[in-house]
Amino acid sequence: MAERDLGAADWRGYGQGQFPQAAWSVDGDVVRAMAAGERVDLISRERFRDFILQFDWRLPRAGSSAVLFRVNEETGPAAHSGPAMQLLDDEHHPDGADALTSCGALYGLMAPWHDQRSSSNAYHSTRIVVNGALIEYWIDDQQVLGCDLASEELRERIARSRFRDYPGFARAPEGHIVLQHRGTEAWFRRVRIESL
Repeated sequence: MAERDLGAADWRGYGQGQFPQAAWSVDGDVVRAMAAGERVDLISRERFRDFILQFDWRLPRAGSSAVLFRVNEETGPAAHSGPAMQLLDDEHHPDGADALTSCGALYGLMAPWHDQRSSSNAYHSTRIVVNGALIEYWIDDQQVLGCDLASEELRERIARSRFRDYPGFARAPEGHIVLQHRGTEAWFRRVRIESL
């Protein structure tokens, strides 16, 4: 399938029918979480199975966000079903001190292979590849993580993690993409997806 842009019309508020204008703003191909706004995540109107998601992101000092995938909205908050790529200003945010919650991590489960310490106030190009149970995270054309969500190692990590009480976590073959609003500014631009 051809690569296509995900514009404002492709997103809505999590648990809502419309785009949450009190939480996110749109300027051309940039969607921005507003720090002063209500904390509402963006969820894709469509569900996706296997894909390459490409986007640029920027955070302020101590900023925090994440991109989740294969989310099932019916099971509650996005983090109860969808694995996340952590986006963080590691240098100034407390989560940066823990490799499992640092920038580029498979949030709460697997540390990135490379340090992303100087990430605030600049755009970074990112790619998330999801193909079956295999995932890859790339930041600025460098692969920062790769794993098999169905592997025994990952299942054991999940069983010891904060996700252990969510039986559907990281198990759905398809689902929504979510851009998290964590109460700080966060910019996403040129969001593009290609189904595999």
